[in-house]
Amino acid sequence: MEAIKISLDDYVLSGGGANGESYDHKTDPTVMLKLYHPGKVQQPLDEMMLSRKVYDIGIPTPDPGEYVVTEDGRYGIRFRRIPGKVSYSRATGDHPEMIKQYAEEFAEMCLQLHATHVDTNQFESVKERYYRLLSENPFFTADEKDKLNRFITDVPDADTAIHGDLQFSNAVFTGDHRYFIDLGDFCYGYPLFDIGMVYLSCDLSEESFIKETFHMEKATAIKLWEAFALAYFGRDRSLNDIEEEIRPFAGLKTLIIERDTQCPMPQFRAALDGILN
Repeated sequence: MEAIKISLDDYVLSGGGANGESYDHKTDPTVMLKLYHPGKVQQPLDEMMLSRKVYDIGIPTPDPGEYVVTEDGRYGIRFRRIPGKVSYSRATGDHPEMIKQYAEEFAEMCLQLHATHVDTNQFESVKERYYRLLSENPFFTADEKDKLNRFITDVPDADTAIHGDLQFSNAVFTGDHRYFIDLGDFCYGYPLFDIGMVYLSCDLSEESFIKETFHMEKATAIKLWEAFALAYFGRDRSLNDIEEEIRPFAGLKTLIIERDTQCPMPQFRAALDGILN
């Protein structure tokens, strides 16, 4: 697919992250731009095409957008904004008294997502993704990789949808409409691979990261996780039992974080102790 040429003169920088920058259109508030760092050509195209496939199977997500390139050779995706949208993390930070409602709404979205069967010929298996990430990771020893590979292999197989980067900032709502966003890691498989990221982002991450990324205190994020966990798994299970089951899946997210940061993340590896030791 040939990229559409655009001018950055029409946009203003609004934020940044590990993969690139985001921009708002100067005159059209319904348009935003996700621009990848220099040299990343295939990644935005892959993300856009993947998002289109996800959109086509009925997962609630915004229109996949257009593949674009700027005058300085950076590639990205141009999206149509959802007017009035707010993420569940931002909403919780602004209205912590509504934690229970937001947690239950997000849990309902996740349960529907994880009940959606997909064509396994169209998407990557989460197990295959983790095998690949593990083989490419330079920070684990051969023995550690062997133990992690065996854990992944023993996880039950499933053909249901996985967001791939499931967290409260990657679900937005406006009125009665709810959407998942940032679906560049979408795949299929056992749902706990997804839920591990919710636990990691709310409970295992540092206070400063939670404040900057999710716009709330860590104590609020932990309450949000606890309300979510009981809504997702059911109140007949104890929170301690849920967290014991989820912890190794949260630890496996280290592979994705280290892929993006290109440095080891020892603060998350403690969650893998049950596998590695």
